[in-house]
Amino acid sequence: MKDAPNYITPAGFARLRDELAQLWRVERPPVVATVAWAAGNGDRSENGDYIYGKQKLRQIDRRIRYLSKRLDSAVVVDNAGKAHERVYFGATVTFAHEDGDERTVTIVGVDELDAGDTRISWRSPMATAMLKARVGDVVTLRTPRGLEPIEIIAIRYDAFD
Repeated sequence: MKDAPNYITPAGFARLRDELAQLWRVERPPVVATVAWAAGNGDRSENGDYIYGKQKLRQIDRRIRYLSKRLDSAVVVDNAGKAHERVYFGATVTFAHEDGDERTVTIVGVDELDAGDTRISWRSPMATAMLKARVGDVVTLRTPRGLEPIEIIAIRYDAFD
């Protein structure tokens, strides 16, 4: 899946860009200053400020490298406000399980997932099952319990915040 495009919404792109700027301009400079000060104090083997400062600096630099790579490879897709009849990237889809239980999810990029289950990756099994479906279509979702039919009830394309 490394060759798969890195689709992202405009809001997701802005969040990653803002996080990168925060790390680079706000969080990293004081850590660099602390490490430089601690290095000037002599013996580094038992210098807690130096050891933990270097560790924190490595964490920040690792995240900066990751964000830079993700932003460089990002393909911003803005379907907000469009009236597609099918499910595409950026769609907010309401669907129903066989038992009538309804759920609404938004299909977003892999870097935009949230802790809840309202934003799903466009590469997830659920999203791939729904892609290109229309309202009223019944698609088959692969779950750990087996195949499960779900019916697409509504499709909309909201502006992302």
